[in-house]
Amino acid sequence: MSKRVGVSPELLRAWERRYGLLQPNRSAGGFRLYSGADEARIQSMQRYLGAGLSAAEAARLAIAGADRSAAEPGAGKARFTESATELEDALARFDEPAAHAALDRLFSAFRLQTVLREVVLPYLAELGRRWGRGEASVAQEHFASNLLRGRLLGLARGWADARGPRAVLACAPGELHDLPLISFGLALAARGWSITYLGPDTPITTIKETLLGRERPLVVVSAVTPDRFLAVRDELTELAADVRLALAGAGATKELASATGAALLLDEDPVTAAERVAEQRS
Repeated sequence: MSKRVGVSPELLRAWERRYGLLQPNRSAGGFRLYSGADEARIQSMQRYLGAGLSAAEAARLAIAGADRSAAEPGAGKARFTESATELEDALARFDEPAAHAALDRLFSAFRLQTVLREVVLPYLAELGRRWGRGEASVAQEHFASNLLRGRLLGLARGWADARGPRAVLACAPGELHDLPLISFGLALAARGWSITYLGPDTPITTIKETLLGRERPLVVVSAVTPDRFLAVRDELTELAADVRLALAGAGATKELASATGAALLLDEDPVTAAERVAEQRS
């Protein structure tokens, strides 16, 4: 079955154990005997995952055999757009319970990476542009940023416990905007990486302290403007000589990466950047 559907045996067993997706019979020797219905549910599960649904929601639809009109990507996208609009409206009204309820719906029905890439990060980018044009108040920016930051850090609990490769994440000295970096860490943790998160405004010496006596992890330093990197260019160059350094965020440029000797330039959106890092490591 694994070869037929292109899903690892471990993942098939996980779907069977967690969601009851598969209902195989057992041979006298204890081997699983799959049916055509099992295969159909796996294929449905893959289709719904490809549409951005969470594993739990995809399994629910596959098991229920929901009619295609209710489970097609178009219908899922409509629900996705509705919840995203509700979140934006709630944040604009300073309505914390409604904002959390909208996030609950998004995170329960869609993959974390999808919500980050399609809702949270675009919203933050547009909020920043509106603030720059004077169309959003400081209060709105602070309220939305703090609510989203708290929610994402709640999702980050335990992200240091994974047994995969380790990444140390920090904002450059003076840099306070860490939501893109948190999003990057969540997407990387979803790929099995262990995350050490140092947060905003991190001195380079603090980063070095986390490396003493440990394996050499990937070190990601983020900033939204180039001047944050330029202010510590020499320190970043020294750091790049000892570890695999990545520069990330809107302030990261090819010129800075070349000047500091950084191994990676992560100048795309945080979720895509995390996926690229994980794929390169595998």
